[in-house]
Amino acid sequence: MLSKKQINVVLDTLGEMFPDAHCELNHSNPFELAIAVILSAQCTDALVNKVTPGLFEKYHAPEDYLAVPLEELQQDIRSIGLFRNKSKSIRKLCQILIDEYGGELPKDRDELMKLPGIGRKTANVIVSVAFGVPAIAVDTHVERVTKRLGICRWKDSVLEVEKTLMKKVPKEKWSETHHRLIFFGRYHCKAQTPKCDICPLLNICREGQKRMRKREKVKIQ
Repeated sequence: MLSKKQINVVLDTLGEMFPDAHCELNHSNPFELAIAVILSAQCTDALVNKVTPGLFEKYHAPEDYLAVPLEELQQDIRSIGLFRNKSKSIRKLCQILIDEYGGELPKDRDELMKLPGIGRKTANVIVSVAFGVPAIAVDTHVERVTKRLGICRWKDSVLEVEKTLMKKVPKEKWSETHHRLIFFGRYHCKAQTPKCDICPLLNICREGQKRMRKREKVKIQ
């Protein structure tokens, strides 16, 4: 496991590599972000961003999603994986927002987690990005990177990873660290082809060092 000093090196390095890391889901208000995060489940942000421009041009408020037949909404998001379930979740969310929250998205994470299609990770994304509340959302990139680097243990659950990061990263850096870890995992420390050979963190990354030793053995053979 990395020491506090090493974790600070990681945070500084990520800041240098990805100073402008941000949420890549296109949106112009909290409600649109909520729709986008529902669509993004088991789907890439890039694909979601291809669908949302037309979607957000057609639907502006919760009432709009309820004003059309379910089949029409399904057709509008058909290119997104699990579009049938996601369209149902969106309509349920919209109905609850109207009935219980005056048509506005709640700002509290626990309240957000009560809504259809929104779990702990996506609720953390919404409070952080839309409302500026410090939070760390643990997606597959964050989980993979923190375990590879040795910030977290391989056996840690997603919730344990989140709690460990909250403990080891200063609260004022939670949101920026979350985005930078995602960028690092998405564009550098990739699942299948991590760029260990050019990684500025290789000297403190046991996983990376192990991978490099394997590569050298293959070359020798």
